[in-house]
Amino acid sequence: MAKEPVRVLVTGAAGQIGYALVPMIARGVMLGPDQPVILHMLDIPPAAEALNGVKMELVDAAFPLLKGVVATTDAVEACTGVNVAVMVGGFPRKEGMERKDVMSKNVSIYKAQASALEKHAAPNCKVLVVANPANTNALILKEFAPSIPEKNITCLTRLDHNRALGQISERLNVQVSDVKNVIIWGNHSSSQYPDVNHATVKASAGEKPVRELVADDSWLNSEFITTVQQRGAAIIKARKLSSALSAASSACDHIRDWVLGTPEGTWVSMGVYSDGSYNVPAGLIYSFPITCANGEWKIVQGLSIDEFSRKKLDATAAELSEEKALAYSCLSA
Repeated sequence: MAKEPVRVLVTGAAGQIGYALVPMIARGVMLGPDQPVILHMLDIPPAAEALNGVKMELVDAAFPLLKGVVATTDAVEACTGVNVAVMVGGFPRKEGMERKDVMSKNVSIYKAQASALEKHAAPNCKVLVVANPANTNALILKEFAPSIPEKNITCLTRLDHNRALGQISERLNVQVSDVKNVIIWGNHSSSQYPDVNHATVKASAGEKPVRELVADDSWLNSEFITTVQQRGAAIIKARKLSSALSAASSACDHIRDWVLGTPEGTWVSMGVYSDGSYNVPAGLIYSFPITCANGEWKIVQGLSIDEFSRKKLDATAAELSEEKALAYSCLSA
């Protein structure tokens, strides 16, 4: 029996990440090679013509799994009946702008999109926020879509997770697929903490700890962390544009693992609503180590946290609490 198509919303679909993401979804990278999809693409009115161009290309590519395309500037039409929502659209920070200015623009965007999703999306719609500040945008969306279960609202830190895997694989000259269980803790910002204390590499004699194989704590505790934290800025410097294909690919990884499950013995990083695990304040959207099964995620419990890590977990939580306060002040302004 052919599967029923899944409706996937991409906001900001005419932008750079959107342009990289929609063909991946249409090819089955996000939901599997046997899952038909209907793409819903939303963008702002000034991008309507470009959005239509993307729709034309999707038709031209003749993707067998793509069963329909909705391209619109109307949030209600875009959100109607969607099962998965990937929120890529947001207001980017421009030169000379204060953080508060960016925050207030995004608060108003996410407040409006939250109500459209809440009223019109399919029940149990899974939401992934990509646009920065991703954690706090996701929190605003959660606040203004109270009927969407909090466990269904997540943000993207899989890009940082994959960047960490990539750095370890390059350093050790091993296949990236042989490295697993790094963790991104906290905010998708330069305060995030990429943690390798529980990460392993598959070797001929079984799995070996990354720390033991790298055998250079000073690199792992400094340069490795800052490289992952600042990788986005390094890509902008090199491309004169922000990371798009890696962000799109990671968004597919995030949804695919959430829907289809993580491999046994492997966890990933996802920004989820904190329940107080690892003494992270409840009520923040914070990145944790996560396993997924049957379409549900759960936080990996009981991992040891050393003193160095504790400070890093607390620092990124403090930044998120401050962002949350700033976002709420924009709401009451």
